[in-house]
Amino acid sequence: MKNTLIAILLLIVLGLAGYIFVNESQASDTIPNKTTTKVPIGTPSYTSVSIPEQITFAGEKVPLQDPEVRERLEMELVQTAYRHSRTIMNLKRAGRWFPQIIPILKKNNIPEDFKYIAVVESNLLNLISKVGATGFWQFLRETGKQYGLEVNKEVDERYNRLKATEAACKYLNHSYGIFENWALVAASYNRGMGGIRSNVNRQKVTSYYDLFLNAETAKYVIRAVAVKIIFENPTKYGFNIPADQRYQPIDYKKVMVDTSITDLVAFAIQQGITYKMLKVHNPWLRRKSLTIKSKDKTYTILIPKGVKPNSAFRQEDVPRIQLKF
Repeated sequence: MKNTLIAILLLIVLGLAGYIFVNESQASDTIPNKTTTKVPIGTPSYTSVSIPEQITFAGEKVPLQDPEVRERLEMELVQTAYRHSRTIMNLKRAGRWFPQIIPILKKNNIPEDFKYIAVVESNLLNLISKVGATGFWQFLRETGKQYGLEVNKEVDERYNRLKATEAACKYLNHSYGIFENWALVAASYNRGMGGIRSNVNRQKVTSYYDLFLNAETAKYVIRAVAVKIIFENPTKYGFNIPADQRYQPIDYKKVMVDTSITDLVAFAIQQGITYKMLKVHNPWLRRKSLTIKSKDKTYTILIPKGVKPNSAFRQEDVPRIQLKF
């Protein structure tokens, strides 16, 4: 009798436990689990970005009604907006370089939007790519020489931002003479004129946005459009950079040189600056000397005004450091 009572009580307990378990399982299907959905304090909130109703590049309409083009633009826009440090620095550098390159673009009848190609190419820095493309506009050695830049052991004008901009304008005008379409011209700056021309002829279309291209070129112009959207309305995309925090053009004294300089360190000191300052502001000077072989050849060297070196040595007083091993 006692064993029977114990068995009955055990069945009742198990039945109650099963009832409670089933009810809690059903409740979890209908009521959110507050402990798992609670967002910790301080967690950043990420959202998508808005696309303008219409946008142009170099005066040509971007076909946002095309779902594939729109999605590609959204991807580039999100990536540009959320690469915070890079985009902040590009906005700051633009304060220095856009006022200098825009007049060159206008003088050569290149649409102003091509300033964003420089951002895409180099982040407005003098960079060297894996394949050797160099400088602000990322010229390969032979292409730079083809469009008027001097490139040798002592001088590499691909690093001269303003001269490289002039060379880029020559390339872009040459390309426009072939395609008569600025989006195709921009694409050719990445893929080459021959590469774009062969794709246009083979695919029998005349719009960049209709071409099936390699991955890099397919997003190249779209990325420039994304940069344009953010640069034209940075606060809308979360970038609040006051004008006084943007880099400004530097005031230079221009020194014309028509004779060889055997020691650029001595030349820098004579100009009241350090060798480091000379090289930073004239990155096209690649060696410690500058040789002029032609009587008609001159170079313009920029000397920053109002910037004094931390050292106060005169040339003859510069100490020689003795190394001990």
